[in-house]
Amino acid sequence: MITGELKTQIDNLWTTFWNNGISNPISVIEQISYLLFMRRLDDNERREENRARRGVKGRFVFSPETQDCRWSVFRQENPEAMLAVVRDRAFPLIKGLGSAKGSELSQGVAGQLDLLAADRSESAYAKHMKDAVFAIASPSLLKQAIEQIDLIMDGVKDQAEAEAVSYQDLMGDLYEYMLSKLSQAGTNGQFRTPRHIIELMVKLMQPTIEDVVCDPACGTAGFLVGVAEYLQKEKGVLNAPGAIAKYGAMFHGFDFDATMLRIGSMNMMLHGVDSPTIENRDSLADKHAGVAEEFSLILANPPFKGSIAKEEIAKDLSMVVKTTKTELLFMALFLRLLKVGGRCAVIVPDGVLFGSSNAHKAIRRLLVDDHQLNGIISMPSGVFKPYAGVSTAIVLFTKTNAGGTDRVWFYDMQADGFSLDDKRQPIEANDIPDILERFTPLAPLGGGDRSGEDRSGKMFCVPRSEIVANGYDLSINRYKEVEYEAVVYDPPLEILGR
Repeated sequence: MITGELKTQIDNLWTTFWNNGISNPISVIEQISYLLFMRRLDDNERREENRARRGVKGRFVFSPETQDCRWSVFRQENPEAMLAVVRDRAFPLIKGLGSAKGSELSQGVAGQLDLLAADRSESAYAKHMKDAVFAIASPSLLKQAIEQIDLIMDGVKDQAEAEAVSYQDLMGDLYEYMLSKLSQAGTNGQFRTPRHIIELMVKLMQPTIEDVVCDPACGTAGFLVGVAEYLQKEKGVLNAPGAIAKYGAMFHGFDFDATMLRIGSMNMMLHGVDSPTIENRDSLADKHAGVAEEFSLILANPPFKGSIAKEEIAKDLSMVVKTTKTELLFMALFLRLLKVGGRCAVIVPDGVLFGSSNAHKAIRRLLVDDHQLNGIISMPSGVFKPYAGVSTAIVLFTKTNAGGTDRVWFYDMQADGFSLDDKRQPIEANDIPDILERFTPLAPLGGGDRSGEDRSGKMFCVPRSEIVANGYDLSINRYKEVEYEAVVYDPPLEILGR
């Protein structure tokens, strides 16, 4: 975890952009990402030069003709000359990395970006960088940004050495902290998923190296990064040099926002995943209806409270659930994308669990009767603050096409380790460790701890027959027993007398 000092430096860098007229948070992150990548390319080049001096064959990015594009070179220029080099030379160079056209520049960037050989298709990074724009027009802004990024990167190195932690992990933490500053998110029901909630969902699903993972509304690729980190830290299967690149093809993400695709590709790259499949795709649209039964694990936080025109909805989804609501259509989509036996953990607004429309009931009936609904975790409404106070839940299910729901495991999460106000400060109360201890994702017939049927606590199981009798209502309040403390009042005449 990055320290308070590093966070302050990032905040100062952010303020520098705002003070110089770049105030859109997404634009700020994009521009900082480009500069961070330029700095890391130069750091890698120096490592390769040191290897070459020791007689080890180096893999270089910069040719003799592009030495002026190196961070350590252009940062020495005066502000006007620096801007000209970065805008006209260095930025076009990084846009070309990973494409067949740019493959002659290098054979790799320290495991961060697999620069492709001519006989391979271009990477997700190269594909989404084609439309990237360098928006820094002020020489003074560029000079300040470069100086501040130097301080930040040096601080990351110092912290990694002092704490004996991975430089790669700290760079990932740094990028995640930047992404957390997307405070204008929430448009059209899109909210960045808090990192600790992503970690919870990933651990509940226990991904393996054999999984093919997908997030059909990937945004900044937080869930895909979460799976990569889990496999590295929890399982240790991707720690060998180059291993993460070898298994990059297991990661798939779809989104129709070009900016999010660029940020998502960079986020994956900064976490060591250099060859994911990140595609520009409207997952609910009819033109992508042919994708089915390709993934063994789906983790997602799809847009809430959105709608899509009827004529644009994939026909096979409309056959499953007749609605224009995105939160319901995505549930049908997940079932289409999953292989039989595939698992899913998805965040939904509470309305999906108790909505009374035919579409709401149809999707819940489908999960309970035709597949295996494993669990419902009700989350406190402050989880998505400061973006929104919407009440949400995590739905966990397995695609079977043959039923299998015996009991459904419910958990009433009342605290997630952070205050439930806009500040979201760390607190001691946290139900997440208890959830991870008591949920057994691979247990048959609904999973979960069934030792106690007392419904007054945070966790309990509900038999399928009771859920069916309640019209497939999956809201935890329908089944939880609330104990009220008896209140004794004085007799009415005595009260009147007073």
